[in-house]
Amino acid sequence: MKMKAPVSKNDLVTVQFEDLTQDGSGVAKVDGYPLFVPFALPGEKATVKVIKANKGYGFGRLVEILEASPDRVENPCSLHKECGGAQLLHLKYEGQLRAKEKQVRDVVERIGGLKGIQVHPVLGMENPWSYRNKVQVPVGEQNGRMIAGYFKKRSHEIVNMENCGVELSMDDSIVLKVLDICKANGISPYDENEHKGILRHIMVRWAKETGEIMIVLITRTRTLPNSDEIVKDIRTSIPNVKSIVHNINTKRTNVILGDRSATLWGSSTITDYIGEIKFAISPRSFYQVNPYQTKVLYDKALEYAELTGEETVIDAYCGIGTISLFLAQKAKKVYGVEIVEDAIKDAKRNAEINGITNAEFIVGASEDVITNMAKEGIKADVIVVDPPRKGCDEALLNTIIAMKPKRVVYVSCNPGTLARDLRILEAGGFQTKEVQPVDMFPQTTHVECVSQLILK
Repeated sequence: MKMKAPVSKNDLVTVQFEDLTQDGSGVAKVDGYPLFVPFALPGEKATVKVIKANKGYGFGRLVEILEASPDRVENPCSLHKECGGAQLLHLKYEGQLRAKEKQVRDVVERIGGLKGIQVHPVLGMENPWSYRNKVQVPVGEQNGRMIAGYFKKRSHEIVNMENCGVELSMDDSIVLKVLDICKANGISPYDENEHKGILRHIMVRWAKETGEIMIVLITRTRTLPNSDEIVKDIRTSIPNVKSIVHNINTKRTNVILGDRSATLWGSSTITDYIGEIKFAISPRSFYQVNPYQTKVLYDKALEYAELTGEETVIDAYCGIGTISLFLAQKAKKVYGVEIVEDAIKDAKRNAEINGITNAEFIVGASEDVITNMAKEGIKADVIVVDPPRKGCDEALLNTIIAMKPKRVVYVSCNPGTLARDLRILEAGGFQTKEVQPVDMFPQTTHVECVSQLILK
């Protein structure tokens, strides 16, 4: 016999919230039946309208807060509910850090099945606002007016960033200046539905330590009309600009950057530092977007690697060599492995500009390259992984287990896949010593972690 949900669509119910989901929604239960409600906080009592009732769980909309959480703060952004870019603006920052620590601990125990693992309090920011060093925003038209902004939650409708009460960092104000310059020079906005118009996206990259700025104009067309005037106006309006790049993306796609770029003026890269290490950053370079917390994250990875100067280290998913070069300062030899060829070119260039000779970079899938290294007699004392959100490839985890390094340092942007992979490594003979969450994305639900595992 089918069990019927205790609530139906359009019901008004009074509930007590117990928890937060990983996307920041409040969780309440009606006779054991979970209701997920955006913008609600644990400990709050509220009236909720049921908007969807599935068999095992439902979704609701907050109608009235009857008892507010002491961690609730007034939301500084009027577009918060439309945009969805910063999901925790209504939660005091100290509360955000506690929620993220709980999230990591819960998934390590529930998904990883690992009890008693030390999960430290989250390393947060002193000033958790306007921290991004890179923005890339779509350009479109609204009521006959050219705008740039962020996509509305679960849609491709642009929310005009001029009204953003939260971000408006230096990068955002530069985007608005560039938008005005493009308007003044007759550049039309891209129409996604018709695949017409010129300007698709504006990207701004900013180097915290040097102040250098890169501006990338991404167009549907192979040419950028009035490009000389646009360059002149940008240079006049934005003093620290070092690089102005035209990127061409002619395809009907959600991918932002196209395959071809041309430097309209200045350098093809900008330069930044993490600690003592200098990095050349191109439009495509993967580089952590929170420069204030990047060194915090990498210092922790270096601490967990426990390097004495005698170790051979393999850095899987090395990107442009950020962690590899950081580790090379204390290791005997570092091998960086990355499947993206352009990233390896950047990594080699970054090693060269820093005069680092004990780091070697190899193109290929980590599981294949590291397996071949083992066959050639190369043994790693430490393996560092920093995979994308989907976590490590299972073949790579099996390769790590077979290679038996003394330590594994796992840098993760997704606690769920981290917990899954820790469980696999534990079953393969490693012990998770500790997990350190780092808040790289304040006001959002995202949290990074660094974990140390040792060979049992």
